[in-house]
Amino acid sequence: MTNDPAHVNQNNPPIFSEECKQRINSYKDSDLQKSALRFTKESAIPKYSYNFSWLSRPIIQYPQDIVAVQELIWQVKPDLIIETGIAHGGSLILSASMLAMLDYCEAVESSTKLDPLATRRRVVGIDIDIRPHNRGAIEAHPMSGYIDMIQGSSIAPNVIAKVHKIVKDYERVLVCLDSNHTHDHVLAELRAYAPLTSKASYCVVFDTIIEDLPNETFPERPWGKGNNPKTAVWEFLKEHPEFEIDKHIDHKLLISVAPDGYLKRVK
Repeated sequence: MTNDPAHVNQNNPPIFSEECKQRINSYKDSDLQKSALRFTKESAIPKYSYNFSWLSRPIIQYPQDIVAVQELIWQVKPDLIIETGIAHGGSLILSASMLAMLDYCEAVESSTKLDPLATRRRVVGIDIDIRPHNRGAIEAHPMSGYIDMIQGSSIAPNVIAKVHKIVKDYERVLVCLDSNHTHDHVLAELRAYAPLTSKASYCVVFDTIIEDLPNETFPERPWGKGNNPKTAVWEFLKEHPEFEIDKHIDHKLLISVAPDGYLKRVK
């Protein structure tokens, strides 16, 4: 039996949560925080984030952000998740598996039989180019019953209108933006989809880390310092005081592609 406080208090969530806050607050301006930023910078060009999968589908994210999204889905308990950017589909499968877990736990709590075919919860993924082999793998996955895909530009008026129509049937909505990373594109996505976020839910903007990395990190891309998701977030927040950056998540993760990108709707 260990005397580690985290172990002793693991069955007492309020105490555990307070200990977490104290630890996280101690990281500010620490050597740990500086080391985490160095790791993030050094790991970008070798494509460290390309090494992981979720339930067999590649998910191009840092493990820390994967865990953070899992925590948010469990916290918010959305009935709809909107995602821009599909790639190999790992993020869609992550969201779908968490929605399935929510359905399962609610069925257990209510002592009812789980019927996956009757679920209302959905993940809507949007991508300008859903490659056939990726679409086929996603549609063949056991989690596919939770997923709808829309092919088209996420900022095209007809795509935006289609998503807004879908949202009318749902109450708790979480949004994840991870497609084209230029300032103008992300700002247009934020204006189109962030307002669909439910109060107390999140709009997560990925790859804000671009602003903190050297320009040579993306030599063949149209984005870089001054033109990226983080600059779009900063401009969007000037227009939308109903959102604020959840800095607690940044301070906890330390290693993340989305610093300043976890936007919580507070009103």
